[in-house]
Amino acid sequence: MDLTEEAAPSPPDAGRRRHGTGLVDAGRAARWPPVAVAVVVALGLVVRFVTISHLWLDEAQTVAIAGLPLGDILEALRHDGAPPLFYVLLHGWMKVFGAGELSVRFLPGLFSVAALPLAWLAGRRLGGTQVAWATVVLLASSPFAVRYATEARMYSLVTLLVLLGYLAARELLERPTSVRAAAGLGLVTAALLLTHYWSMYLLLVVGMVLLAVARRGTSPARDGARRGLVAVAVGSLAFLPWVPSFLYQLRHTGTPWGAPGKLRTAFDTITSFAGGYWDPGLMLAALYFSLTAFALLGRAVDGRRIEIDLRSRPPGRHLFVVGFGTLVVAIVATVVGRSAFAVRYAAVVFPMALLLVALGTEVFVDRRILHGVLALAAVAGFWSIAPNVFVDRTSAARVAAALEAGAAPGDVVAYCPDQLGPAVSRLLPGGLDQLTFPRATPPAVVDWVDYAEVNEPADPAPFARMLVDRAGPQATVWLVWAPGYRTYKDKCAALIGELDELRPENTRVVKLPRTFEKPGLVRFSPS
Repeated sequence: MDLTEEAAPSPPDAGRRRHGTGLVDAGRAARWPPVAVAVVVALGLVVRFVTISHLWLDEAQTVAIAGLPLGDILEALRHDGAPPLFYVLLHGWMKVFGAGELSVRFLPGLFSVAALPLAWLAGRRLGGTQVAWATVVLLASSPFAVRYATEARMYSLVTLLVLLGYLAARELLERPTSVRAAAGLGLVTAALLLTHYWSMYLLLVVGMVLLAVARRGTSPARDGARRGLVAVAVGSLAFLPWVPSFLYQLRHTGTPWGAPGKLRTAFDTITSFAGGYWDPGLMLAALYFSLTAFALLGRAVDGRRIEIDLRSRPPGRHLFVVGFGTLVVAIVATVVGRSAFAVRYAAVVFPMALLLVALGTEVFVDRRILHGVLALAAVAGFWSIAPNVFVDRTSAARVAAALEAGAAPGDVVAYCPDQLGPAVSRLLPGGLDQLTFPRATPPAVVDWVDYAEVNEPADPAPFARMLVDRAGPQATVWLVWAPGYRTYKDKCAALIGELDELRPENTRVVKLPRTFEKPGLVRFSPS
């Protein structure tokens, strides 16, 4: 059923039709969805480029690394823990358009916009035109998609690549001789591996599914699966030059800032896709879970009844196996490898989760119900998006403004933890002596190498004395700080105590706010 389909010519009696027990204006029911979809998409485009937030740690670090000379980016990433493709693309983008906040976020915004027509194509291949338009509405109003469209990170690119890979794989299974599909799947494989490491989990599950189809499927899918395995294998070769850096990162960087996944992480991930644990997010999450169940088990009987078949439907089953299979593999890997689980990493499964939700709308034969469900999803989605537009993710700008107003050349600015450095330091003028606890390195980029091993034994007392000696009798010591960071325990609060002993005249210039990233600022004046 097509959301944009015009109504068939009506009987002479005033263009009205009976549905269930009520009368519906068929002309209006047929005409308003294209307008409504256009409004949702237009609003979705706008919010992909609008946010008041300044760059927080991950974004500021990404921009700092991408701004290095091209030859230095690869070495810098060895100390960061990410593959290089997005950084190289952002480097080229910044060469042309600059490193301002609007500029560096415009690139992921473009990736997110480009995903919308691909989502329509993917939805149409999955379930026809109705599912195609449902996918577009859901993606345009998705809190997860909009969040990472407005963040200078690689996650909107990951979503775009997964959709391209889905389309290439589907075409190859239907038309095994398609050179375009095989080449596209290989290129997407290479690009995904060089964009985010969780792509490995996705490609592992996809490879297992293709292997199963190649062994037990029927023609032409069996032949397409075999060619798909070859395409994935060939595409994976592009990762080989990066393997030494990956192995170094695996041994020395990891994710010391976060905790592994848990049993409930899959549930939390879908809820986070919907906007998180607050009213509109929970409303949208309930809709996501319900439509996913319909995609797997539901069959429309008529406009008012849905049949539940526990055998599950093939299109939904296949998506579920790939999407949620990848999520399970990722959770297990974080537990075994003692690495962090972050919902943003689940961008590799987000497109499939959204397609599964869109497929669930197939059970709504009554267009009034279909339109109502999609309208509810759009309203809840944009409601969840509002904080992304109007709330700052970091108080870095407040801290930087206070420093710019009060600090003088020669003053010493310290950061504890060092993770506050990238977001604040990029906003400061020159002339300040800036360094991080405990390495005493510049604050523009966090060095994640052996992070816990360096931080856990660090002693704040000698570092405090070094700061005071470095400032001398005339200059001020400023501390940008926040509590609660893993591997630091109470060391940053202890650093304040040590500085207080050395310089009792101190003032809390910026108190700890309630933002996502919440640096405060303390001034330690000369005696």
